[in-house]
Amino acid sequence: MDNQTINTLLGHRSVRRFKPQSINPELLAGLLECGLRASNTGNMQLYSVIATTQEPLRGELCKLHFGQCATAPLWLTVCTDVARYHQYCRVNGCDEPYGNLLWFTSALVDAALCAQNICVAAESKGLGFCYLGTVNYNTRQIAELLQCPKGVVPVIAIAMGYPDEEPRRSERLGLDAVLHSETYHTPTDAELVETHRVRDDDPFNKKMVEENGTRNYCEIFTTKRYTRSMNTAVSNDLLQFLKDSGMWDF
Repeated sequence: MDNQTINTLLGHRSVRRFKPQSINPELLAGLLECGLRASNTGNMQLYSVIATTQEPLRGELCKLHFGQCATAPLWLTVCTDVARYHQYCRVNGCDEPYGNLLWFTSALVDAALCAQNICVAAESKGLGFCYLGTVNYNTRQIAELLQCPKGVVPVIAIAMGYPDEEPRRSERLGLDAVLHSETYHTPTDAELVETHRVRDDDPFNKKMVEENGTRNYCEIFTTKRYTRSMNTAVSNDLLQFLKDSGMWDF
C-alpha cells in the first residue's frame, strides 16, 4: 500500500514546537470541513469545535494545559455538545433525552472521529499538531474559559501550526499486540513481554528510564506520570463536572 493518505498516517509525529506563522482562515475552514465529514451517531453531530487564536485567550488556554505547546498559533478544543441538539429538540417541540452517559459516550466517539479527520487533513497540508490529554485535568476551568454552556464538555485539545522541529516518530505496539482473530486472546506473560519489547527496548524510552530512576519503562507511568492517587482525584473532578454539565442524568 503506497498512497499519500497512507503515507501521511504512517509518518505521523507529534509536534510541540511551532513557527509563528498563522494558519490561513480558508485553510482552517477546509480542515474543519473534513472533520464534519467524519462518521457520527445518527448524523446528529453531537460535537462542537472551538478555535482559539487570539491573545490573551490563547495564552490563558495554554496555561490550563500546563504551558505545553506554547508557540502553537492555533488551539482547537473539540467538545461533546448535546446543548445544540437539545435546542433543536425544543424548537421542534420534542423531548430532550440526551443528557446521559449513553449520549456522552456517543458524542465522545463522534468528537474523536471529527478531530482525527481534521488532524489527518492538517498533516497532508504540511501542518503539525499535538493532542493534549490535559483537557481532562482542567475540564471545568477550560469550559469556563471558553464559555461552554451546560451540556457542552471539552474532551479533546489540539495544538496546531507549522512545525518548527523534526521530532522522532514514536514507537508503536505492533499488530501482534493489538489484533485479535475472531475472539479476544489474553496473552501469556511471555507473549506480552515479547510484544512490548518494541517499547521497552526503544533507546529513547531506555533513556527516560535512566533519567527517572525507575526499574523499567512501565514504572514511569505508574509512579511518575499517571499515578493511582492522581487518577482518582482527576476522575472525581471529571465526574462531578459531567454531573454539573447535565451529562449524568439517568
